[in-house]
Amino acid sequence: MRSRIWLAALALLVGSASAYALSADELIAKNAEARGGLDKLHAIKTLRLQGTLTAGDDFQLAYAQMQKRPDRLRIEASVQGLTLVQAWDGAQGWQIQPFEGRKDPATMSADDAKELAEQADIDGALLGAKAAGASVRYLGTEDVDGTEAHKLEVKLKNGDSYTVYLDPDYFLEIREVARRSVRGVPVETETDYGDYEKIAGVYFPFAIETGSKGASRKQKISIDKAEANVSLDDAMFAFPAAAGAKH
Repeated sequence: MRSRIWLAALALLVGSASAYALSADELIAKNAEARGGLDKLHAIKTLRLQGTLTAGDDFQLAYAQMQKRPDRLRIEASVQGLTLVQAWDGAQGWQIQPFEGRKDPATMSADDAKELAEQADIDGALLGAKAAGASVRYLGTEDVDGTEAHKLEVKLKNGDSYTVYLDPDYFLEIREVARRSVRGVPVETETDYGDYEKIAGVYFPFAIETGSKGASRKQKISIDKAEANVSLDDAMFAFPAAAGAKH
C-alpha cells in the first residue's frame, strides 16, 4: 500500500513539473534565452537584412529588409532595374508595384497592410506578443516535418492569430502559421524558419520560406548579409512626400 501511495505521489509530482515546464510563459522565456536574451534583443534598435528572394520557377530578386523600433518596416525586391517596395511607417502601409505596371507609391488598405504591421516588430510574433496586448497559450506538441515541436497560439487583439512552433531542443521558431481576416475572408499563411545566425548576439533566421498554407510552392528568402543598429532615416519608411502632394 505504501509503495502505491509513493508511486502515485511521484506521478503527481512529475506531472505537475511537466505541466509547469510546458507552460506558455516558460516556453516564451526559453525562446528568449535561446535567441540571446531580451537585453541583447532590445538593444537592437535597427536591423538591415540583405539577400535573395526566390519566387515561382527559380525567379530570383535582390532582397532587402529594413526595420526600426518601435514598429517600422521597409522591404525591397529588385531585378532588371525595377524595385518593388512595401513599407509600414508605424500607422500606415504603402507600396510600389512596378511588376504590375505601377511605378507610383500607393497606400495600402488596413487589411492588406496587416502582415507588414505585424512583421515590423523586431522581437517577433512570440516575444512581442504581450507588449502588443496579445494572449499566448500552449497547445501541446505537433509533428513538424519529423520534429515534435511545441505549439503556442498567439491571439492578437484584432482577432487574428499566429500558431508558433518551437524546436523542442533549441526552443527557436521553426514554423509560424498566421490566420488573418482580409476583407472578411480568412487567409492562412505558413512560414518556415531555419539557418539561424547571430546578429549583435541575437539569433535570427537566415532561411525563410513562406506561402499560403498547403501550397506546393513557397517564396524563399535567403539572407547573406545582416547588420544591427545601422543608421536608418525615418523618411525611408514614410509615404513619399512628393507622391503625397500629387493626391
